[in-house]
Amino acid sequence: MSTRTTSIRRAREADLGGLSKVFDASWREAYRGIIPGVALERLISARDRAWWRSALRRGRPIAVVETGERVVGYAAYGRTRSRSLGTEAEIDELYLLPEYQGVGLGRRLFRAVRNDLADHGLTRLGVWSLEDNARASAFYEGLGGVAGPRVLDRVAGLPLPKVGFLFG
Repeated sequence: MSTRTTSIRRAREADLGGLSKVFDASWREAYRGIIPGVALERLISARDRAWWRSALRRGRPIAVVETGERVVGYAAYGRTRSRSLGTEAEIDELYLLPEYQGVGLGRRLFRAVRNDLADHGLTRLGVWSLEDNARASAFYEGLGGVAGPRVLDRVAGLPLPKVGFLFG
């Protein structure tokens, strides 16, 4: 019998290393072939412990999925940062370590974040995804998201199309 537990909670200072590892591994898996190699490496290397420490201090919520005592995923979220999404709230990022994808943890994390936002009166939710990230698009559609606005974003100086998924 396993005594490993899985929980979702707010990120804290002790999670900095875990957040960096999730970002590194999930971005390499999600964006290889979408964001050119050198640009992808620059983006990943910029997300060190100091970057995450600053992110925690900015006050925008970050929730982590922890299994055992290991951070295996996270979501950053809050009020919408861009009018072009057309919603009140936004999930900025939702990532899991590749070996934890496909087992329901992403759905649990999404629901927890959505419930937190709803508790604050923010029921219309949106999330951006790079248009070429078919796995993310399928994930958000599977959660009931409807493809909405499409915009051209600059990622590491490169123009990449993204699509907004709308909920509620």
